Amino acid sequence: MSSNVKETVIQFGEGGFLRGFVDYFFHKLQEKGLYDGKIVVVQPIEKGMCQTLAEQNCEYNLFLRGIDNGQVVNEHTHVTSISRALNPYTQYDEYIALASNPDLRVLVSNTTEAGIEYVGTEKLTDMPPKAYPAKLCQFLYKRYQAGLKGLILLPCELIDDNGDNLKKCVLQYADLWELEDGFKNWIETENDFCSTLVDRIVTGYPRDEVEELTKQIGYEDKLIDTAEIFHLWVIGGHHEDELPFQKAGYNVVWTDDVHPYKKRKVRILNGGHTSMVLGAHLYGLTTVGECMQDETVSSFLKKCIFEEIIPTIGDTEDNRKFGAAVLERFSNPFIKHQLLSIALNSVSKFQVRVLPTILEYKEKFGKYPVGLTFSMAALISFYRTDKANDGEEIMKFMKDASVEEILKREDYWHADLTEMIPMVQEYYDLIQAKGMAEAYKEVLAK
Repeated sequence: MSSNVKETVIQFGEGGFLRGFVDYFFHKLQEKGLYDGKIVVVQPIEKGMCQTLAEQNCEYNLFLRGIDNGQVVNEHTHVTSISRALNPYTQYDEYIALASNPDLRVLVSNTTEAGIEYVGTEKLTDMPPKAYPAKLCQFLYKRYQAGLKGLILLPCELIDDNGDNLKKCVLQYADLWELEDGFKNWIETENDFCSTLVDRIVTGYPRDEVEELTKQIGYEDKLIDTAEIFHLWVIGGHHEDELPFQKAGYNVVWTDDVHPYKKRKVRILNGGHTSMVLGAHLYGLTTVGECMQDETVSSFLKKCIFEEIIPTIGDTEDNRKFGAAVLERFSNPFIKHQLLSIALNSVSKFQVRVLPTILEYKEKFGKYPVGLTFSMAALISFYRTDKANDGEEIMKFMKDASVEEILKREDYWHADLTEMIPMVQEYYDLIQAKGMAEAYKEVLAK
């Protein structure tokens, strides 16, 4: 690293998602002359890709492909926003020295959903401690001791209230290590732990087309990354003055409350997936792309999103735009999203993503939504096959139990679904008697 490089961001995590999302945004900010500063990547666990990054001068190629406003887009960026990559397990001194860098202002992380956890067995003197929040507490304590200001923290882990949970874990370590009240106060008042929602499908290293892309760039890149065009980053905080993502033209939302955005994504995008894929598999399709090209299945998905989900959560222009964007994303010709991979653990997914809309729709309109209720019958039918992939007990029960027995499992659904039994039974019987194609026809006619 040359001495004139200003390092302003520390990033815990070096995987494809952050490289296809955050690192790309910072690259573009620099390119547009809106930001002066580079990212130092830190490997959060012992095994990772920091060595490979270092061997490539921390540069890599990102291909963003998809459909944007009806047009196929294929954008290639040679990303240069990272200054260096450190493995704290072998380069601890270099890593911890970053805490005393006065230029450092932003911290980004994606250490998987399991990364934000309090283990409670680490020591302040560990080089480094095991859990990510323990590493962070130790890092921030060094910064506090150096008399420096705090950071804007942007965790990207896919858990609810990720900022609040990360801060809670850091403070637990401060208590475990009996650190002074002044430090805890500094954590609370000088640092902004922003909860965030990230949304972009990053497909990572393109094994099946790497030869073609290597020819395009003219040299071997072991870290080629691929992602869709669509992106959304909702951040619970207000730092556009320091991080002008909106000014650069990116779909970044600064807000006081991330929850409505999270609800919209879970209900429309994830709920759309879950309500479609099981029936579509029984109908004979294998990928989301095939579903979007099939008139019957795509019509069913549109019915669920635009006639049932959106009217329930709020028939606003923003929600309709988001729904239209979801259809474009599902139609992305560059992404081969297997239905059976989305079908993993469908009972718990249905409970979180689809069922709340069914129950709220009933409360709001006095009847059950046809498409989403039908998708529950499709779920039960799917679990009768040998393609279901879930917990052993769930699969065993779902395979043999009656529709009534299944709907009465409050431990599965976290709700009393007795009232739904006749309608789900009717649709289940229809699927069994006439097959999925005919069942779709009857449901779409309602």
